[in-house]
Amino acid sequence: MNQSNLSLPSGCMLRKATSGDQWSIRLLVFSAKLDPTQLNWQQFWVVECNRNLVACGQLRNFSGAQELGSLVVASPWRGRGLGTLLTQHLINTATQPLYLECLGERLAKFYSRFDFVPVSFEDLPEFPSTKGKSSLKGKFRFSQLAKRLFRVPVVFMEHRGNSS
Repeated sequence: MNQSNLSLPSGCMLRKATSGDQWSIRLLVFSAKLDPTQLNWQQFWVVECNRNLVACGQLRNFSGAQELGSLVVASPWRGRGLGTLLTQHLINTATQPLYLECLGERLAKFYSRFDFVPVSFEDLPEFPSTKGKSSLKGKFRFSQLAKRLFRVPVVFMEHRGNSS
């Protein structure tokens, strides 16, 4: 997907997160009811508008793979292309095979615009844990259990584009 025609609204900038962004990131993630357990501000990119953090997303590092996660745009800022711009930036920044998990078909459809395709849990790569990095499949195991037991509509996706 070509995002070269997207630009940030006036007064906004895309930047790497700093330690001062930690609480704003946590608040955004909590407001979206996303998994707050693996928030590492060093892995985040943020969109700041008029000195307020209005969007964030991270590339979590796993053994042999990365996960696009914790992508949130604050409610008043939705519909302005910030999520699209941030998603494309994270894809372009990724250095390893890229995966994500999302809830429901609406989000899966959003990510499919970026060349993400649904994959089964069984088809996720099983890279062994190395140098303190856990496996992606191990992290997604809890979601798979929730999907099976409680019919949570989790969709696992793999990036198949050429932009990384």
